[in-house]
Amino acid sequence: MGHRESTKYDLHSNGFIIILMLVYLNTLVDASIHEYQDDTFIRRSNSFFFHGGSEGLYASKIHSGNDKLASEDKTIDGKSFIRFESITFRRTKESAEKKNEMQQRTGLVEAIVLEVRDREKIGGSYLNSEAICCTPELSKDGSCKVGEVIIQQKPDNPDGPKRMQTFFEGKNEETNMELQTIQINRTGMYYLYFMFCDPELVGTSISGRTVWRNPDGYLPGKMSPLMTFFGLMSLAYLVLGLFWFLRFVQYWKDIIQLHYHISAVIGLGMCEMALWYFEYANFNSTGTRPMGITMWAVTFSAVKKTVSRLLLLVVSMGYGVVRPTLGGITTKVVLLGVIYFVASEALELVEHLGNINDFSGKTRLFLVLPVALLDACFILWIFSSLSKTLEKLQMSVLPISWME
Repeated sequence: MGHRESTKYDLHSNGFIIILMLVYLNTLVDASIHEYQDDTFIRRSNSFFFHGGSEGLYASKIHSGNDKLASEDKTIDGKSFIRFESITFRRTKESAEKKNEMQQRTGLVEAIVLEVRDREKIGGSYLNSEAICCTPELSKDGSCKVGEVIIQQKPDNPDGPKRMQTFFEGKNEETNMELQTIQINRTGMYYLYFMFCDPELVGTSISGRTVWRNPDGYLPGKMSPLMTFFGLMSLAYLVLGLFWFLRFVQYWKDIIQLHYHISAVIGLGMCEMALWYFEYANFNSTGTRPMGITMWAVTFSAVKKTVSRLLLLVVSMGYGVVRPTLGGITTKVVLLGVIYFVASEALELVEHLGNINDFSGKTRLFLVLPVALLDACFILWIFSSLSKTLEKLQMSVLPISWME
């Protein structure tokens, strides 16, 4: 009785965890559109920064001849860019009151776009300094301006880090960043940082969003090959399913229960690949992940993984070969399958509706470790069962061999 209550509690707990993840991840489904909602800056060295996003971007196929896309050019096909939309900076009332309302510029926030290979060009490392913001001492030779982030610019590298400045005016508590678009002319991994150097701006927050686009759509660079992959896999599963159906019909008199299970796995795989393809195609055209399609794709993926593992396990136990039923171990097999499905579903949801790299090491371990341990349980159980099944088959063949 106690065992049943414990099992029921575990299943309810795991279901509750998935519901909490869905509520949390509902705000994370926009991948190429990065939303900011009153986010704050954190201190690093003598600067304050906010990570605005990072994506792999391919170089534009069509160049505008300017870092900013022409406002009259509404065609974006073939262009790769980062667009700043409705970016608002809000400083504290105390910070604004310290300024003179007659001054035109009373605070500076910078948006810096850089490729990962140019990260050493941010800060004063090339000036033998650990400072990120320019100081009066570093500005003496004209290498930087006091109050700005230090950026090493080289004339032979026009595609280096790009700086966009936004100023507060007078005693205003808010300022809006100019609507602008930065065209990407070099393939690479790009990072966006919002930074300021003035300690009096501590407590400043940011709202708005940035849109990141590749030449062929909104899919991030690391995900764009997956749409082609899932399209090809859908066709491969279709061919496999057609071949299996023809053979199924041809030998329908010899069909056993296992063949129906194999058909189910093939059908699940076909639906899974088709759903992933449509999910990536929609994501590529709109810039946002369709949560409904993604959840169905994740669920089909988790079900297929679970059923395929269970199928391999019961076959290794001799089901359909040397034993007609699993007997008393059926409950254990089903329980292992249910737990694996819940753990796999939770991990897939976080991986595809959020970003697992945004979680702490303990959280990632909490999500990945159960799936890894359950996979290990499946492997051990499969090999141990297969060994016992082979022994039974050898014992049944041995008397015949001895008589011969």
